[in-house]
This record gives sequence, C-alpha cells and structure tokens, in this order.
Amino acid sequence: MTRLLLISGAIVVLAGVFAYPTARDFMNTRNADERPVPKEVVRQGPTTEIAAPLNSHDKMIDALARVKSRRNYEQVFFGPDTVESEERTLELGLSSGREQFMSLMHVAERRLWHGDTRRALKHLDKALTICDQAGAAAPKEILQQLYAELGLVWLRVGENENCVNCSNGESCLAPISGAGIHQNRKGSEEAFTWLLKALELNPDDYTSRWLLNVAAMTLGRYPHDVPEQFRVSPEAFESRESIPRFQNIAGEIGLNTLSLAGGIIVEDFDGDGDLDVLTSSWGDGDELQFMRNDNGRFRNNTIQANLSGIFGGLNLVQADYDNDGDVDVLVLRGAWCAERGCIPNSLLQNDGTGRFTDVSYDCGIASEAKPTQTAAWFDFDNDGDLDVYIGNEDMPSSLFENIEDGRTFKDIAVRAGVTNDRFAKGVIAADFNSDGFADLYVSNLYGPNRLYMNNRDGTFTDRAVEKKVTEPLDSFPVWAWDFNQDGHLDIMVCGYTFELHGLGVQYFGVPSKKQFSCLYLGDGQGNFQEVAVEKGLTNELPPMGANFGDLNNDGYPDFYLGTGAPQYQGLMPNLMYLNQQGQQFSDVTTSGGFGHLQKGHAISFADFDEDGDQDVFAVMGGAFPGDPAVNAVYRNPGFNQHWLTVTLIGKQTNRSAVGAKVTVETLENGQQRTIHKWVGSGGSFGANPLRCEIGLGQCSQIASLKIQWPGTVTSQVFHEVEMDRIITIHEGEAVIHVRGEPNLQDSQLIN
Repeated sequence: MTRLLLISGAIVVLAGVFAYPTARDFMNTRNADERPVPKEVVRQGPTTEIAAPLNSHDKMIDALARVKSRRNYEQVFFGPDTVESEERTLELGLSSGREQFMSLMHVAERRLWHGDTRRALKHLDKALTICDQAGAAAPKEILQQLYAELGLVWLRVGENENCVNCSNGESCLAPISGAGIHQNRKGSEEAFTWLLKALELNPDDYTSRWLLNVAAMTLGRYPHDVPEQFRVSPEAFESRESIPRFQNIAGEIGLNTLSLAGGIIVEDFDGDGDLDVLTSSWGDGDELQFMRNDNGRFRNNTIQANLSGIFGGLNLVQADYDNDGDVDVLVLRGAWCAERGCIPNSLLQNDGTGRFTDVSYDCGIASEAKPTQTAAWFDFDNDGDLDVYIGNEDMPSSLFENIEDGRTFKDIAVRAGVTNDRFAKGVIAADFNSDGFADLYVSNLYGPNRLYMNNRDGTFTDRAVEKKVTEPLDSFPVWAWDFNQDGHLDIMVCGYTFELHGLGVQYFGVPSKKQFSCLYLGDGQGNFQEVAVEKGLTNELPPMGANFGDLNNDGYPDFYLGTGAPQYQGLMPNLMYLNQQGQQFSDVTTSGGFGHLQKGHAISFADFDEDGDQDVFAVMGGAFPGDPAVNAVYRNPGFNQHWLTVTLIGKQTNRSAVGAKVTVETLENGQQRTIHKWVGSGGSFGANPLRCEIGLGQCSQIASLKIQWPGTVTSQVFHEVEMDRIITIHEGEAVIHVRGEPNLQDSQLIN
C-alpha cells in the first residue's frame, strides 16, 4: 500500500493511495507551539480567579486531559481537519473524477482508522462506481489497490464480528481452525472474493496473497479452496519441535481486557505474595488498567489504585526506585509522534498496597517531555539507588540520576555522554564486561545501535563500532540474557520494518534482502560474536514486543515475539522460539498454540498460578483506534521439571536487587551443571517480574545457590537449598525465607 504524508493538514499522496506513515513521515507533523504541558498549569474556576497550584498527581491528570482534548493522536496521522469535515467537502462534489476517487480512498482509510468499517465500505463503494464508469480508462494499478482495500476492510468486518471480543481462546491462532472459524461469514467471504480480484491484477502482491489465506482459514476453506499459485503451504506452519499446547485462558481468569498497543508489568504490587498485572494502552484517553490477583482470578482495581485519569503509555517499566520495599512504575509516552509526542512520562510511587501517586513533577522526571517508549532502571554509579535511562526518539535521550532515594532526579545524559541523538526503540542495562558496573545497549531505528560501556567515573563511551554490535540498522526490541548458559551475558536485538516484505520471505519463498536480527554471543569481557543465523534465527516477521523466559524449565531461556505492523494488513503470527540447550532455537509457535494473528506488543513470562512453570502474557492490539484486540494469557501445561523462584532484597545495594546475578549449581544425572540468571524485567517492551523464576531441568539436588549482589565485591553462597520452592533472600543475612518463613541455611559470605 502507498504512503500518506500529512503536512500542515494537506494530504500529499505519493505513489498511489493508502499506507501507514513511517516514523520519519511523522516528523513532518511537528508543531513546536503545541507542546501539551506548560511550565505552570492552573485550573480556572467559574470566575477568573487563579486556582491553587496543583499537586504533582493532579497536575499530571490535568496535563493528560489537555492532550486528550486536542485529538493529539489523530492529528499525528491526519492533520487538523476532522473526518466529518472531509466528508462534507466530498458531498459537495466539486472535484474531478480522479480527485474525488483519491479523496474517497483517503476518507475510507480514515474511517477504517477509527474502526468504522461500514462507512469505510460506503466510501469505497463510491470509489468503485467511479472506476466502473471509467471502464477501460481506469488504471490497472488503481483498480488493484481498490480491490485489495475492499478485501482488507471486509476482512476487518469479519474480525470485528467474530474475533475482537471473542474469548474462546482459539480465535486468531494461525493456522485458524476449530473454534477459531468464523460463525458470521459474510465479512471473510467478501474479503476472499475481493482479494482474488486484486491478485488477478497483481499476482505478486504478497500481502494480498497472505490475507487471502487468512480469509480462507476463517471460513474453514484453507488450504483446499486457495488457488495453488497463491496458497501458503501448510508445511510453513509446522513446528520443528513438538511441545504441549498452551491454552489461552485470559477469559477464564479475568485478564481478557481489550486494548490497543501497550505495555505490561507482572508484579506483586500490593505485597500479598501473588502476582498482579498492570497494563497500558497508548491512546490519548486510554487509562492504565490495574488487575489485582484475587486467588488466581483478576479483578479491575484501577479506581482503587488511584489511576483514574492516568492516560496513555506505550510501555511500562518497574522498580523500587525509592528503596521503600514496594514496586513503583514508570509510564513512557509519546512514541512515534515526534514533537506531538512531547508528553510527560509518569513516575508512579506505590504506597505498598497497590495504590499509586504520580510524583513526576515533584521529582523532576516530567521536566523534559520527549517522545519515548523505552527505558531501563539500573544503578550506574553503584550508590545503592536506581537511576533510569530513557531512550527518546530523534531527540537527546536522558539519564536521570537518582538523588536521595528518588526525591530528586537530575538528567545528566550530556555529562555522561549517553544522549544517543538517534531514534531509540529499545534500551537495556547490563554488566557486559563483568567489571561490576552496568553498561547500556540502545537499539535504534534508522541508524546504528549504541553500546555504552561504563567508565566507572559517571561517564560512558560508545564502543558499538569497535565491538561490532551496531546492527541491525533498523531495530526495535532488545534484551540481554545468557542463552547458552556459559555465565556471560549475550544480546538479542531484533530488526524492524513498516514494510510487509517479511510475509513474502516467510510464506512465499521471496529472497531475503539482508539479515534481519542479530544474536551477539558475549564472552564476559565486553566482546561479542554474531551468531543469529548459526542458531537458526532467520525469521523476518517484524517484532514489536518481546521477552524471554523458560517455557519447559530446562534452564535455557526461550523467547516470544509480538509481531506486526501498524497498518491493518500487518496480521501475522506472533512467534515462540524454544532454546535447544544453547545450540539452536526451534520455532514452536504452532505446536504450542502461540501464533496469534493480532498485533503483539508487550510480552511477559510469569508464573501466574505459582505451580512452578512460567505462563505467558501478551498485550494485543494495534496502533489505530479501530484495531483493538483482547489480551492473551497462555497457561503452561507443565513439563515435569524442577524449578526455584528467588526474590532478592537488597540492603546495601538497590532494594530491587536489579543487576544481581544468581548462579545455581545442580546435580543432574550424576553431572554437575550451572544455571545463571540476572535480576531484571527481561526485554525492552514488556516486563517480567523482578523475582527470578529459574528452571532446573531434571536435577536431583541443588548443590549451591550463589548471589552476586550488584555493585559490590560480596557474594553469598547457600548450600542444601530445597528445589521447587519460592524463597526470599535478604542481602547479608544467612537466612532463606521459604514462603515467608525463615529457614536457617548453611551459608557463607565471599569477598
């Protein structure tokens, strides 16, 4: 589909009609005079008297309400005019046939953006009439685009009527079958017809080929009714390894909330020992949703959590920034929206009961509003409290130094040398050279990535070129992990594109343009070797959200990709990869039941039911208001392997113990084995719990459990630790708490 640039409200059509603007295109919508937050905000009463100054929480609510009232989000895509005003202009019939056709196509797209498929079809039908009247004079490429768009809109009709609010757990799982087949069939039947007509005019339109197969699946007509030249081979969906199927139980446990693109944190926010859920949705008026765990079912406690009026946020990251023993939250806003995205981020302080207060203005986090969706908490100066690096888009990034347990944050990015000055989409913090100081890796769209090595004096040096870790040049999610369990941190950074070329590569044998993602094998000294293709990672479906965990509790981390692109055509399976003992990764998407076709965003691996294995939460839903989806929770069926869940509480170090390394020595089949895990929330888009959920495989006993506390020279080693337990360790104490009860251990301190 083609690209629409929106410049000062004028529609500039390039190469035809319809396409999602790229982030670079968004730059053309900047309006420096419309930043949403003035330096001082006051409310006006019924008279002209100035109201009392607002506290930080109310000031944020007021600022976000102003953003919502200005239709900020819609104007990024379409400029200042409303769709209603454009429709009134169309009704006047003042334009020529071609101009009217183009306007109808544009307004249809705008209605589809809002989710108003019936009005979109009305405009497309009028465009079709214009083409019919033109007869042979109608350009072939215009007809093909119109037919493809009719197929897409009718497919959306079918999705809206059958899938979006469906909670049977089978909807939209590729290849669609069984309970996922549509009961209301007209939408997909019309889509199938129009997509075939589009392909008759352009057989090489791989996006329409793919959507034709999807439409056939929803009708129960795949593969037999799809013409062979357009058919996706059923073998393309087969998993290389067979694993038990994970059922989508979101509806059963009350987590089947409807949202657009957004973030997730799974964490014990209220201190009752079980995991709660906080999600966001990026729309101007979409509130955060706090789902409190009530004996394995979840109820919406957003109002009780004091989150009413806290809108938006494409991503969320958590940490106990003030070292008071509970988990706080940073909400990241403005991604993809250039200067219209200069919306303040929220720092939500938890009172320990799961009730939050926005302290962003008081502590300085809201002082610099820049478009972002990515950040990482870490203690860069090893002073015992957590600092935060925020990666901004086409504006200087920020490193906020934590002063006095979060009473004040000061941006020292310029002094520290970490402004990046590129389009940051993912940030991770980890000690890549094992010197006791955390480093930074920044994933950038449209340019080389950064590897900021900590100089241990409050400054950093970018050594990405030297270490050969700049690629892919267009990348998005990133994470640090030890995929081969050699005790050294590796880096996974995934490519991204707004184009849908990957559908052709993945399903129709189109040659790949270039290597899409990179897996950098680390040596613990800050050096890396790229091994993605060697390890079987050649997928080119673009991921947005991503995270890693251990599906089968074998001690080797697996990962899940939330794939897609903003345009409605970006329906593609989310992808799950199983780690084969660090040697290869196997795609187990279909076998495990993870191939959800709706847009995947934030991902979290977490043991929701505390049975010792990790379940998977995926935030679903697209960028457009008309593209919401129900979030998914995949229950782990169990693999009969041992496990250990460890919560660390820092005293000298940061309370969350972010950056700590946990090493478990086990005996398995008479052989000694070592399993490594670092404390953190996992990937850069989606947050796992900060507790370490560790798979132990078929070990017969734990020989030792070693904790390397971050930023210190002190380790703690515990012996005779029981398997299959949930334990808590306090820094410096020779006691392990098993489910809250102290349990004396044979332990030692190592300096």
